[in-house]
Formats: sequence, structure tokens, C-alpha cells
Amino acid sequence: MAALYIIGTPIGNLGDISFRMVEILKNVDIVACEDTRRTLKLLNHLGIKVKTLSCRSQNEEFAAGKILEALNHRQTVAYASDAGTPALSDPGAVLVRAASQAGHDVIPIPGPSAFAALLSVAGGKNKTIIFEGFLSPKPGRRKSRLKELMAMDAACVLYESPFRILKLLGDIAEIDSGRYICLGREMTKVHEEYLRGTVKEILDILCQKKEQIGEFSLFISGNKFN
Repeated sequence: MAALYIIGTPIGNLGDISFRMVEILKNVDIVACEDTRRTLKLLNHLGIKVKTLSCRSQNEEFAAGKILEALNHRQTVAYASDAGTPALSDPGAVLVRAASQAGHDVIPIPGPSAFAALLSVAGGKNKTIIFEGFLSPKPGRRKSRLKELMAMDAACVLYESPFRILKLLGDIAEIDSGRYICLGREMTKVHEEYLRGTVKEILDILCQKKEQIGEFSLFISGNKFN
């Protein structure tokens, strides 16, 4: 049987590319991508020419069928989402299950993850961490889920866009303005920034800025370690 490699790609800084990741990309027959344009930039940076195939959330089941055909013909395939590790708020889970159920080896090539990177600098004390990713953009659903998460002893990690970060922090402040958080922005990139403190303190800092730039990752401490 052929192998499917799940590739963790840089979340920003290309210096985070691993030697093993480069070797795998050089030697596979096909690279399946969440966005072929994004992955082609990475491949071009590495000087790698290889056949690519689109596999995004909108077509993952169809693309998984195409990838299974390739695997059945003993072609090796690597899958890379736009940034970070696939299947963490990114496509990949459908493909992994389909390939494994068909009897193919599915092998992780560990790499960057905004989730793990943020935890390493958050200063949290909770042993249990819930990864929630992006909450609903609908205010009612978002706040309802936040109340559930913040009532737990476990910490949680969320992702948010620059367009909704103030609304998210505002909702958290309404629930518990003194809750400890760590907010990461543009992680591993030129303008990366980390803010730690109570949600009210961080919200006040962001409100002083004219605009919010970059993608955000947010650590919220558990109720027990508020």
C-alpha cells in the first residue's frame, strides 16, 4: 500500500520548515493542498516541482476519492493545508479517515501549529485544554458557547479574525472581565505580538488601536485558575 503524509507547514515564518517535511515533499508523487496557490508558493520557495491537487473543505470528499485512486495505484501523496497542521480548524480529517479505512498508511509529519505554539507561551496553569477553534460568527451562539467554555475548569484556545476579535473579547469581558487570557497575533511573522493579562486589560489595549491587523489565537484560562 502507498502512504499518505499529513504535513505540518509553517504558520508564517518559513524558517520553521523541517528537514523531514522538505524531504517528503521532494519525494511524493502528488501534493494535495487546501489552496494550490498558497502551497505552490511554498513549493517554489523550496525549488520543488510536483503535481498538485486541490483538497479544500468545499470539495474534500470528492478530492479524497481522487487521492484514494492515486494511493491505490501506489502513488505517494502528501497533504498540506494553507498553514499549520491539517485537521485543526482546517480540512484533512475526511481524507485521513478515508485513506486509513482503505488500508493505506497515514503518517504525520509534525510541524507548526498555532494551537501548540500559543500554549507554550500562554503561561496557563490548567492541565486540561479544550481546542475550540473558530466560534460561530452569530452573536447569540458565540456568547452561549463562551459561557459554557468559561464555566469549565479547563482552559480553551480559540481562533479569531481581525474583524471580530473586539466583539469576541467584549463577550468574554461581559462574562468575566477578570479572566486571565493570552492573545497571540501574527504568530511567527514579522509583526508577531503577545498580550497577557485580564481580558479587560487586553481589550482596553486593542481598543486604543485604529485597526486590528492579522489573525489571532486566544488562550482563555479555566475557571479554576481565574
